[in-house]
Parts: sequence; C-alpha cells; structure tokens
Amino acid sequence: MVQQERARVTRDKIMFGAADVIRRVGYAAATLGEIGEAAGVTKGALYFHFASKEEIARALIEEQHSSTRAAAVEIIESGGPAVELMMRLCADLAVRLVDDPIVRAGITLTTDTSTLDTPLQDPYRDWMGTFEELASQAERAGETKTRVKPDALARFIIPAFTGVQLVSETFSERKDLLERVHEMWQVLLAAIVAPDALDDWLAVAESVFTAPQSSTV
Repeated sequence: MVQQERARVTRDKIMFGAADVIRRVGYAAATLGEIGEAAGVTKGALYFHFASKEEIARALIEEQHSSTRAAAVEIIESGGPAVELMMRLCADLAVRLVDDPIVRAGITLTTDTSTLDTPLQDPYRDWMGTFEELASQAERAGETKTRVKPDALARFIIPAFTGVQLVSETFSERKDLLERVHEMWQVLLAAIVAPDALDDWLAVAESVFTAPQSSTV
C-alpha cells in the first residue's frame, strides 16, 4: 500500500509538472526532461509511469475529462431548469480552466489538433451529447423556443464556449473568462427563450455567473 501511494504521488507530480510546462511553453516545445525537472522526479521515475510525451498528454486529457464529467454529473443531479443547468455547467468549467492546472492543460491539449496523431473527438461528442439532452429537456419544458433545435443548440454552445475560452486565454490568460462566458449566454438567451421571459432568464444568468464558484467536486 505504501509503495502504491508513493507511485500515485509520483504520477501526480509528473502530471502537474507536465501541466506547468505545457502552460509555459506549449505542448510542441515541451520536453520530457523539462517535465521531469518541473515535477521534481528522476528520468527513471518518469519513464516508469509514461513511455512518451504523448502518453502524458493523453493522461492529462483523460484526467481533465474525468474530473469535469464528475462535476457535471453533480450539477445535473442537483436539479433545476435545464437552461440554468447548461449555464451552470459552463460556469463550472470556466472556473476550472482558471483554477485547475490539470483541467487547463487537458483542455489546451484537446483544442490543439496538432497535439496528437489522431485528434480526440470523444470529449466534444460527450459534451455535445450532454447539452443536447439538456436542450431537449428545456424544449419539452417550454423554457426555450422551438425554432432552435436541441442538436443544433448543442453543436453551437460547445464550439462557442471553446472559442470564447481560447480568445480569453489570448487576451487575459483567462482572467476574464467567467465574464466572457456570461456575455456568451446573454446573447444565447436572447436567441433561445421567449421575449417575455428574457429578463427573468438574464437574472438567472447574472446569479449563475456572479455567484461564488467552486472548482472542487
């Protein structure tokens, strides 16, 4: 058990070290030597856990997706109107992109199509599936207008969020990300909810995106 715990700690160090190096120099320029140095582990320890830089990248993406999905399940199971749940999911991920180095690295690697030999599609499919289901619930509950179909809405929200966070990273290192995602939803709400309900939904958005956020599950 002690040996297993040590192995887990070492692996976590490598993951955080890799996340730090990728943040500073990008995946393409990162080397295993730099990752080992940032993690404070020997080359032997690094190769014991990961045979290549791509293995580390895939582990970061997997860990990021696992943690954000667990948070998403918790948010959805807490209940509430489907449109509000979609906003809360976006707010939660925005906070994690700022506060959690593993999530930040995983999202960075996922959005960079040059990272891996085969670009990953599953995380996008997973999130679009989740949002399509919530959008369907919102339509059935009369929260949204039927002119925008649930599948089209999901296919718009996920790429829109991706673009917003990339531009936020460029201009402010994501310091303004929550505010920018709030703006994204203000535009979305104007398009998808009934005009006589817009003010109420904008008030909900204000609450979601200005309330204290937690990046812990």
